[in-house]
Amino acid sequence: MIAKCLFSVQFYGCSTDAIATLIRASECQEVGLGFSKNRHGVKLSKKLASSIIALFRNVPQIKSSGFIHFEEVQLLVDNFSKDRVSDIACNFIESFLVDFTIQESEKHKIPLKKIDDFELYHYRKNKFVNESVFLPENPETKEPLLLTPKRWLRRIPWIGFDDYIENYYTKEVGKSTGEKDRIRILSFNRKNYDIVKAYTTRKERQQSDCRNDPLFNPIPIFSAKRKLQTLIKLPTGKTNNADRKYEDGISQLMASLLYPYLDFAKEQSRTDSGTQIRDLIFYNSRSLDFLKDIYTDYGSQQIVMEIKNVEKIQREHINQLNRYLSESLGKFGVIITRNKIPKNIKQNTIDLWSGQRKCIIAITDEDLKLMISVFESKQRLPIDVLKRAYIEFIRSCPS
Repeated sequence: MIAKCLFSVQFYGCSTDAIATLIRASECQEVGLGFSKNRHGVKLSKKLASSIIALFRNVPQIKSSGFIHFEEVQLLVDNFSKDRVSDIACNFIESFLVDFTIQESEKHKIPLKKIDDFELYHYRKNKFVNESVFLPENPETKEPLLLTPKRWLRRIPWIGFDDYIENYYTKEVGKSTGEKDRIRILSFNRKNYDIVKAYTTRKERQQSDCRNDPLFNPIPIFSAKRKLQTLIKLPTGKTNNADRKYEDGISQLMASLLYPYLDFAKEQSRTDSGTQIRDLIFYNSRSLDFLKDIYTDYGSQQIVMEIKNVEKIQREHINQLNRYLSESLGKFGVIITRNKIPKNIKQNTIDLWSGQRKCIIAITDEDLKLMISVFESKQRLPIDVLKRAYIEFIRSCPS
């Protein structure tokens, strides 16, 4: 239905209206999907929207019958990603989301506010129209909010450029040419649309194999890179809640980078007595030799991570993490901070290992950059950066 609404052949011959509608539908800040700091994304440019509408003129199959899966645009036009697919979907089903939001707000007693001139897509008129609706508002920005069924957020578009390249193009189409340039591949797809249709047909047949993990969905690489850049730009200390922003960002990033080897991440985990709060704690799946060693040598069925947005790690920070390391959690911990720990503090961690056989290693901004790099290249696992830090620490300890 969404594909018919957005990419119906009615757009052909009325490209100005089509471009305007497509630009309007390309961002849905009321839902706030993605990882933007302020929930405000950037709409499609007129040039990019024009390139998408031009597919109806330049690709005969699309001109005659439109799209069945509008996710295919990712395979035909540059700078159109799965984030756009989600935003466009939200905009064209916004009427349903309004009803769902009102229903859930009444159930959970969330106050509603009348919003005049709220734009909703009218499928009969094939355009966005203004209506008056009642929605909750963001307590900080006073902007309207739309709630989304949780089950939807556990799924991502199963047709995408990366999957197309890795699992279809390089094996079935480009193996003879070795072509890897993204722009040339997109151009090839537009001229050979039957190749794209063959890919989507195969995906339809394999739909039962395209289900996501119902318990966790890691963030994509481009979102991970963007979040890392945001974290690096944060000042050290507590100015403007920088410490809290750093903790939240690191928790999201590490949960994805270490998945599925360290899983079921829990932020701000409190002890039974309520006297101690660990920043981040993972379940140790022991699925890698490194994690098996951690479990065998330190009894760590769960791994504690302490996040410190400070210029320089102090002894008190090490002591705080040390207090969390116990028989129930094990004696292995990770401290995540901005810079390398000073030599005298590192000696303190070595002394802890020598005297109590407790192991505390540090991960810095530079280590996070490396984790993102290997995450993108797929040549190694991001958790190998954690393994490297552990090996370097053990080699510095007395034998």
